[in-house]
Amino acid sequence: MRSLYLLVLLAMPWPATAQSSCGGQTQLDANFCAKEQWEAVDRDLNRLWKQIKPVADARGNGDALLAEQRAWLKARDATCDKELSGGGSAAPMFYWTCMKEQTVARNQQLQSWR
Repeated sequence: MRSLYLLVLLAMPWPATAQSSCGGQTQLDANFCAKEQWEAVDRDLNRLWKQIKPVADARGNGDALLAEQRAWLKARDATCDKELSGGGSAAPMFYWTCMKEQTVARNQQLQSWR
């Protein structure tokens, strides 16, 4: 079911400009806005990871951090995939909002590895 919704999300027309969808008034705008917000915190996650992983490796616990990250990714996906199961036009918005919230929480956790 998740792959069907992701396929639908990928097939949706993307805005022609790089402007944010967060000012729109349609459900499609809200879906894109939620995705844009997740992408921003995901970029933060990737930036943090690039800083923290080498530090963890130097301390000798890089493998533990990597295993923790992989487990978190699986848990995040399992949690957020449930948001797609209800279907409906707002399902993508709920999915991307879940992804954002889970990623924000993970970013806070990763801060402690610094």
